[in-house]
Amino acid sequence: MAQITAALVKQLREMTDSPMMECKKALVEADGDIEKAVDVLRKMGVAKAVKRSGRDTNEGTIAAYVSEDGKTGALLELTCETDFVGTNPKFTGFAMDLAKVVAENDPADVVALKACAMGEGTVESELTEMIHVIGENMKVARFQRLSVENGVLANYVHHNGKLADIVTFSFNNAETADNDEFKSFAHDVAMQVAAAAPVAARREDVDSAVVEHEKSIYMAQAADSGKPEAIQEKIAVGKLEKFYKENVLTEQESIKESGTTINELAAKVSKSAGDDVKVVSFVRFSFGE
Repeated sequence: MAQITAALVKQLREMTDSPMMECKKALVEADGDIEKAVDVLRKMGVAKAVKRSGRDTNEGTIAAYVSEDGKTGALLELTCETDFVGTNPKFTGFAMDLAKVVAENDPADVVALKACAMGEGTVESELTEMIHVIGENMKVARFQRLSVENGVLANYVHHNGKLADIVTFSFNNAETADNDEFKSFAHDVAMQVAAAAPVAARREDVDSAVVEHEKSIYMAQAADSGKPEAIQEKIAVGKLEKFYKENVLTEQESIKESGTTINELAAKVSKSAGDDVKVVSFVRFSFGE
């Protein structure tokens, strides 16, 4: 039996907003495994909100770059030591330049990125120079490149530079990219990803393990109702449908147009543009994740 310390109980309580005694019971049942304890609390219906406890990281910014033709893009997280530097235009501009290098060169990893040409030298030499000029240590924490053939990319960066995303859209006619209604729609969807934090763009893209995990939680909750098994299954399926509507981008209610889903807005834009506009996928970076 694992030792259930006060610190562990406190950590679980902060993650779930659950009562102290219930947290302790859950940890005992889970033999000290905090992730299993979260599931125990959820099955008990006690956990109010499981918080993602981000680790304490350095300061910095996230840059989102999309090429002029909308075909290639990249997200990049650049860290530094202080918030003062993290919001400095010279630092954030450098992060954007690095994201552009990623989009144009498609490096496999940070080592490959550092070897890419930049300015009069390489990314590594330019990064070293920035460290000397600004006087703080910096590093590329992560990046991801995106590209699309029949469609475009759209990006959104939260005002503090700590949250950014790029959404991939598909369509058939090249002229759609210049359609004003589509451009407004694309911007709003990218903003939706930042604000609503969906887990996937489409229902079929949700990790099957996540679906099974959620359904097991709902089945456990339904079992406590005392209703027949057939009814329990319907209850669980109903809750899973709600999960999809809350967590799948295309099924979420638009934050800009209440009562209308992203899929419904895509259909409106498709009709207006005379095309078949679809939200394909997205990548979302939250600083320090």
